[in-house]
Amino acid sequence: MPGYNQRMGKFFPAFKAYDVRGVVPTELNPDLAYRVGRAYADAIQPKVVCVGYDIRLSGPELYDAFARGLNDAGVDVVHLGMVGTEMVYFATAFYGYDGGCMITASHNPPEYNGLKMVREESRPISGDTGLNEIEQRAFEQKWERTGEGKRIEKDVYADFTQHLLNIVSPSSLKPLKVLCDVGNGAAGVALEQLLPHLPLQITKRLFEPDGNFPHGVPNPILEESRAETEAQLKSSDHDFGVAWDGDYDRCFFFDEHGNFIEGYYIVGLLAQSLLTDGTKDTIVYDPRLTWNTLDIVEKLGGNPVMCKSGHAFIKEKMRAVDATYGGEMSAHHYFKSHWYCDSGMIPFLLVAKLVSQTGRSLGDLVTEMIENYPCSGEVNSKVNSVADVLSEAEAVYGPQGTVDHTDGLSIDLGTWRFNLRGSNTEPVIRLNVESRGDRALMEEKTAELVALIRR
Repeated sequence: MPGYNQRMGKFFPAFKAYDVRGVVPTELNPDLAYRVGRAYADAIQPKVVCVGYDIRLSGPELYDAFARGLNDAGVDVVHLGMVGTEMVYFATAFYGYDGGCMITASHNPPEYNGLKMVREESRPISGDTGLNEIEQRAFEQKWERTGEGKRIEKDVYADFTQHLLNIVSPSSLKPLKVLCDVGNGAAGVALEQLLPHLPLQITKRLFEPDGNFPHGVPNPILEESRAETEAQLKSSDHDFGVAWDGDYDRCFFFDEHGNFIEGYYIVGLLAQSLLTDGTKDTIVYDPRLTWNTLDIVEKLGGNPVMCKSGHAFIKEKMRAVDATYGGEMSAHHYFKSHWYCDSGMIPFLLVAKLVSQTGRSLGDLVTEMIENYPCSGEVNSKVNSVADVLSEAEAVYGPQGTVDHTDGLSIDLGTWRFNLRGSNTEPVIRLNVESRGDRALMEEKTAELVALIRR
């Protein structure tokens, strides 16, 4: 078939497992954005769709093209302007729109951009839930709907800010000193609206939105991206630090000494913050690292439910089991109070609330978790065949432990466990290892598995 990309198994290489994302203009451009808008209209059949974009320089032209596609199908477009991904989720559900689209490439390099689409109630659209159909329709260009939709400008910051304040009341916070690093992403705009309502003493870092990324693309999961934040915290007096990625659907934490806290332990911390009133709430977690989360949830009387990694799977599972919170070690945190969607602002407020109410430092709150369940952090390796590595690892370690295939390969060997899973987009395998209070064992087994993977 002409134009079919055999390597990706797609019509367009920009179509990924959960969104459209690619280099501008070779993989994603106004022509494709227009076609995706028309295809979205035919596949989802919406009447009103909200659209926003982050700070990337290509955002406005991609918005205009996507909106034209919707308008030419008779769909009205609510233009949100520069926002974060969670604000599109908020606007879609809060105002009762039929769908939404966030134009973002999250933490990808500056030359990338993307389209992250949802349907009503901010339900995700991924491969099997509409994205494959949208791609095929965009390729074939056999449009079913025509019309003249209109465009409406809407500023949702005030309502979004109130939404956050309804989840965490300012009265529950003390005047903590917090370093907030936006990395020139879009979070600074939202924080300027939110912070005047809070008693926190904020040190602002790189709050100015800048799609040129003069200090690098904000992706605090990378050591080089967070190094200056850590240095500033180590040389100053703060209760904790927080940093966001460009579209602020993820946030990352640092303790009062400037030490970066793995997202795994933040999952346990947020579960703890939402279970302390003795509720029997359900908490959803991913299989990569589990023991700390299970320990906390079970001790507090909650109901832990494991789910395959990935926002579409987590959101679907949370709705199915009516979960209060879902957390991934990749720093995606999902909340029932936010229509089961991920947010980078709510974790910031919940951690501030927990530090305020317990009177304990953030470092103190996570130290015991880190000691009880030391982990490797995610170790990525390029491989020729993900399937071959998974098969070999299971052959070596499977007979010694309990095997689980919820997401890739997880094996529990009693005193330690690991998870191996392949990337959705590249020939990369991701390893996570944890132990029960034995850091030396964890490090030994991590090295052992890395050697097996890379040989």
